[in-house]
Amino acid sequence: MIRKFVPIVLPIMGLGLGTGAGLFLKPDQASTAEASVAGQGEIAAPGEAGGEHGEGSAIPSEGAVAKGQKPDAAGDEENPEFVKLTNQFVIPILQDGRVVSLVILSLSLQVKTGTSEEVYALEPKLRDAFLQVLFDHANAGGFRGSFTDGSNLLYLRRALLERAQGLVGSIITDVLISDIARQDS
Repeated sequence: MIRKFVPIVLPIMGLGLGTGAGLFLKPDQASTAEASVAGQGEIAAPGEAGGEHGEGSAIPSEGAVAKGQKPDAAGDEENPEFVKLTNQFVIPILQDGRVVSLVILSLSLQVKTGTSEEVYALEPKLRDAFLQVLFDHANAGGFRGSFTDGSNLLYLRRALLERAQGLVGSIITDVLISDIARQDS
């Protein structure tokens, strides 16, 4: 009789204990509201639902916009978007008319908030312009020797950024080299 009773009672007891523990450990509504606001970039002050400071407060919240400042400008600096270009760039390094090595690069672009779709739409044009900059850099010897030197990569990033901003405008704020490798043959 007990053998038939135990498989039925144990799941019911487990369900009851789990429900009781869930209700007991459930956070109250005020701390849930503060946590959701804090997760959105604003810090909720203790005892304030919604995380908004009064007008007389000397300390603005992290996500607050100072008076006279555009809301978009504050969001762009704090939460930029990153557009990873879909394919890698492969640049041949020539010596005496022969390919002696290949440089493989992955690039990402830092763009203003809300403009990533525009950048994706112009990706073929950007890839063409970037390839021209990378080929020029390779022909000038930029990928020979210590090609990962900080000043060398800084020069390359600046050239890529100038070309990107010339095509798209100021919505692109930085060019990031996420991967770079050279394969010698």
